Amino acid sequence: MKVLVPVKRVIDYNVKARVKADGSGVDLANVKMSMNPFDEIAVEEAIRLKEKGAVEEIVAVSIGVKQAQETLRTALAMGADRAILVVAADDVHNDIEPLAVAKILAKIVEEEAPKMVILGKQAIDNDMNATGQMLAALLGWGQATFASEVVVEGEAAKVTREVDGGLQTIEVKLPAIVTTDLRLNEPRYASLPNIMKAKKKPLDEKTAADYGVDVSPRLEVVKTTEPEARQAGEMVPDVDTLIAKLKEKGVV
Repeated sequence: MKVLVPVKRVIDYNVKARVKADGSGVDLANVKMSMNPFDEIAVEEAIRLKEKGAVEEIVAVSIGVKQAQETLRTALAMGADRAILVVAADDVHNDIEPLAVAKILAKIVEEEAPKMVILGKQAIDNDMNATGQMLAALLGWGQATFASEVVVEGEAAKVTREVDGGLQTIEVKLPAIVTTDLRLNEPRYASLPNIMKAKKKPLDEKTAADYGVDVSPRLEVVKTTEPEARQAGEMVPDVDTLIAKLKEKGVV
């Protein structure tokens, strides 16, 4: 079967984000960018399913700026077979909203006819956790979110998903949407030979207009601020003093 894996270009998780001076968003000038960690897990899972013989072709997709080519090349170097880049923005600060992304992905699904779409449960830049669910609704497909284990059995997939207080195992008929959680797997590093091979793998470039999707934002960022600095702790001589302090602050 064919698997579609959407990947997003985000600020690298090792980089400390800086807010713009005018508070309009995060400053991305001269900042290292990389693949969204949850999407890396999705690519890895698709590759593992292919290694088990359950998948024949992996198609990586990215929607955003032209620089997302680098992200797709990383997916190709990891093991994806080909890639599709949908250029939907000129400015790296313009984030395409989940509904627009889901609409474009739905059009790509119609063209590519995959049996499964595996994507990260959320992107670490906006934490929306909405694209997978919206895509499932648009396609009318079943969905298995927050997956920590995926087993394909014939025309169905058994997915163990993380829920409050434990794990839940469900069976979803294919075609289906699966969103990945952190404990699903450990993504592999792309080897140098595979990085070189990735340069020759096909990468098609499209635009949002090619799919007839309006990517104009429906939301406006009013203000972005840094998290409040943590206040220094206070040493107390004994438990009684600690309880008194907590009572003063209304904690107990």
